[in-house]
Amino acid sequence: MTGIDIIGDIHGHATELHGLLKAMDYTEINGVYQHPERSVIFLGDFIDRGDEQLEVLRVVSAMCINGHARAIMGNHEFNAIGWYMSDGQGGFLRPHTDDNRNQHSKFLKEIVAGSTMHEATIQWFKSLPILLNLPSIRAVHACWHMPSLKTLAPYLNDDATFTNSGIIAAFQKGTAEYEAAEVLLKGPERELPHNLEFQDKGDKWRKHARIRWWDKSTTELRDLVIGLEGAEQLLPSAELDISEYHYHEEAPVFFGHYWLDGIPRIEAENAVCLDYSVAKGGHLVAYRWNENIPLLPSFFMAIPSISL
Repeated sequence: MTGIDIIGDIHGHATELHGLLKAMDYTEINGVYQHPERSVIFLGDFIDRGDEQLEVLRVVSAMCINGHARAIMGNHEFNAIGWYMSDGQGGFLRPHTDDNRNQHSKFLKEIVAGSTMHEATIQWFKSLPILLNLPSIRAVHACWHMPSLKTLAPYLNDDATFTNSGIIAAFQKGTAEYEAAEVLLKGPERELPHNLEFQDKGDKWRKHARIRWWDKSTTELRDLVIGLEGAEQLLPSAELDISEYHYHEEAPVFFGHYWLDGIPRIEAENAVCLDYSVAKGGHLVAYRWNENIPLLPSFFMAIPSISL
């Protein structure tokens, strides 16, 4: 393979996924998309929100099984595992609260909760690594952070998949393992000052905001928080030191998760976000990476959302 196409968060939008793969000259042969010279890396978050989740999983898993793609775990796959797995105390690793159920409801309805297919899908989610560290390229769902990876290392297999005990450890709030999984799969967050709250794109009220960990150009709080839908202007002018999360490696890192909008852009010299809010009327986005060619805006490919 001479190139890799990295695809951001899909969230059950199979129609757009079919369109994106075809636009990149992948051909579906016997139900498996393939390209004579290229392969795909999927950045996770295949499920929740959209109405075609099983078709997304079929397309992605078929490409992976047949050697035409690799996929990593997103926070929605991680949450799905926690929803399914017992905590050993009569409950589940991810509590079955109303908020969690609402977020996961479309998946549970389509997969048929508790079915054989549900069990098999959870097993496939468990087989997904939390990141890919390749010689010339890196991929993670939310944040590349080596201290967090080192914390989780005892709970990961050689291929960066969770051990069963690792999954359990990563769901134990208040532990170093929980915080490490949060950073890698959901990104670092900061508490907002003055009890400020905002409603995120999932319509959930939050007091903590995600931060643009890849942005080395500023230390201004207003510029570093993300997802506040304009409420960042209500924040006081303040310094925010996020240098511990800055990425300094030569190999570019690709990630999703952050609900960006507008025209796909290179966010930093060696870091590219590929989540452009397909589940909220945005675009499904890919970057067509080629070794020894610098990151350029012309290598983005975007398909507009067809339905919410």
